[in-house]
Amino acid sequence: SYFVYRLDGDNLRFGLNRDLGFTPEDRKENVRRVAEVSRLFAEAGAIVIAGLISPYAADRQYAREVHNNSSLPFLEVFIDAPLATVESRDPKGLYKKAREGKIKGFTGIDAPYERPENAEVHVRTDLLSVRQSVNKILQKLDAEGIHLQRKFRPIDETEPDASCPSK
Repeated sequence: SYFVYRLDGDNLRFGLNRDLGFTPEDRKENVRRVAEVSRLFAEAGAIVIAGLISPYAADRQYAREVHNNSSLPFLEVFIDAPLATVESRDPKGLYKKAREGKIKGFTGIDAPYERPENAEVHVRTDLLSVRQSVNKILQKLDAEGIHLQRKFRPIDETEPDASCPSK
């Protein structure tokens, strides 16, 4: 069996990264810290899923290099949807606040986002269900030899997704 650990960007900002804001420098430091913690977990044998907004290509490349320099696998998964779709799913109302000018430096609104050009997995969540998205990632892990089970077992896509209300 495998030890899988998820590092959630929002949760990390309440602890490890609570001293960081959203300036370009702070975003860079956020990704650097998450990359280093991910490497430590991976060195201990964990499969790490780091879910965070990483708007700059150079920072994502740094995370990749941290792992590659330690001979650890690294897969970038680009979770993608048009901005209008992302805004419609916004459970915290942050996009609305950013549009109203109440939040400055918001990724995709008044701060840049550099789209990944060579992510190992590109998931269009406006076109795929949650289950289909998960299966796409699991298939890539399987193809890379990172088998979470002895044999890839897709999730049944005919069953409805669990609801996840946005408000």
